Amino acid sequence: MVIKEIIDLVKGEIKEGQDHLQREIGQAFASDLMSDVLTINADSSLMLVTGLANIQTIRTCEMAEIKTILFVRGKKASEEMVELANENEMVLIETDFSMYRTSGLLFGSGILPVY
Repeated sequence: MVIKEIIDLVKGEIKEGQDHLQREIGQAFASDLMSDVLTINADSSLMLVTGLANIQTIRTCEMAEIKTILFVRGKKASEEMVELANENEMVLIETDFSMYRTSGLLFGSGILPVY
């Protein structure tokens, strides 16, 4: 599934990465614990689903080489987060949906879990 389809699915809004809407996403990992995020083996098709909207989320994804972040529960990316995401060619998406609903929609649409 490409990012554009995911945005439509979760009724999301893209905050950064408009040039990457055709990037393929094959797996998702949902967590608010960045220590858990650092334990997974990521590739370019992995998306993080999280409600933790702060600069550390972007830094953690930078270290884990995760290029797509979907913020749930109406969390908003700050300008500092958007700038850092831009420097790292990341995509930032925001949705008002809960993590549970978002994960269910993604799984039901064929996005695979990490575990």
